[in-house]
Amino acid sequence: MATAAAMTATAAERAVLEEEFRWLLHDEVHAVLRQLQDILKEASQRFTLPGSAAQGPAKQENFILGSSGTDQVKGVLTLQGDALSQADVSLKMTRSSQLLHFAFREDKQWKLQQIQDARNHVSQAIYLLTNREESYQFQTGAEVLQLMDAVMLQLTRARNRLTTPATLTLSEIAASGLTRMFAPALPSDLLVNVYINLNKLCLTIYQLHVLQPNSTKNFRPAGGAVLHSPGAMFEWGSQRLEVSHVHKVECVIPWLNDALVYFTVSLQLCQQLKDKISVFSSYWSYRPF
Repeated sequence: MATAAAMTATAAERAVLEEEFRWLLHDEVHAVLRQLQDILKEASQRFTLPGSAAQGPAKQENFILGSSGTDQVKGVLTLQGDALSQADVSLKMTRSSQLLHFAFREDKQWKLQQIQDARNHVSQAIYLLTNREESYQFQTGAEVLQLMDAVMLQLTRARNRLTTPATLTLSEIAASGLTRMFAPALPSDLLVNVYINLNKLCLTIYQLHVLQPNSTKNFRPAGGAVLHSPGAMFEWGSQRLEVSHVHKVECVIPWLNDALVYFTVSLQLCQQLKDKISVFSSYWSYRPF
């Protein structure tokens, strides 16, 4: 009798769980997908890129560069969607106190690949979500997990593009087209790099000096880094050069901060749905609903 009652209770519990899982697959999953789409559409709108001809070009935003250290570098960067459309920079040279001024040539823009890549990953995540229409019926928990994993991969890549700037060698920075964007042309003893770090647009200027052939310094080329330190060395052409001073300034881009928050919230929603699905993992292998 006790055994029969226990089996009946177990069967009833399973029936309840199965009904809950059916509701989860048929109703709550689509509710979460709609919520994710709404959030990610808001995120994609933060990347103010040029749209159709009717919409016109993306708006220009001016940002004043600032530093918590010295005021040796001052300037304004103009962002237009995923491109730096203008840079107006003044640098007080450390040794000579000479004031240098340089700006982008009128016919030049510098694409910020990090923003472009992040936007593309968001677009891919939205595509994955909209590809499952409201009428689509998920058959198994594993199917939902597969979709969530694919969406989370795109969102993680989008976030990483903004939070993890490229590590470049000094030779790679010297070879970059950014050095040829300015008028007047940059002096040969300066290097410039621009990148996104979290919600900030960063500008780094490296002052260089030539290592003489009879220098007693042990020449060791520096590897890749987001930010190189004074004393870093590299070879460019027939010369060996060393970084003597580093100037880093930055400005906060509010809509990048918004986008990062949307990425975090979306990833949390995906994980929460995965956790709910996992509760019912014992049914996956043999019982589709």
